[in-house]
Amino acid sequence: MKIIINDHRKIFTIQESFTEMFPFLKLEFLAKPSKVGGASPKKKMISPSKTIGQCRVVHSKGTLTILPHMTVSDLEQSFNDTFGLTARVFRKSGKAWLETSATDMWTLEKENNIGEEMNSPTEETEVL
Repeated sequence: MKIIINDHRKIFTIQESFTEMFPFLKLEFLAKPSKVGGASPKKKMISPSKTIGQCRVVHSKGTLTILPHMTVSDLEQSFNDTFGLTARVFRKSGKAWLETSATDMWTLEKENNIGEEMNSPTEETEVL
């Protein structure tokens, strides 16, 4: 998947494209980087209705290629290094979204598969 990054693009369009490819993951953007190894405070998350230009100091434009075999860490680093955006990946776990900071060396595909497993309905066995 290729995502076009420019100052006029809305955050939610990037999030939607990402979720189409990885339905059990979500991408959030933060106003400031969180501490290394620390959870990302919800109050620092950028509103999805904002444009990319409103959220960064580096105003380079281009295309970011996201592949299933990329690690979470590589994806987040690419957003930061190339486009000046602090991105974080979250995995669905029931009704909650867990930040993947503890598993950021896993691939996006593995994170998504784990999310799918955690959210698949369990088969109930009939007791006779």
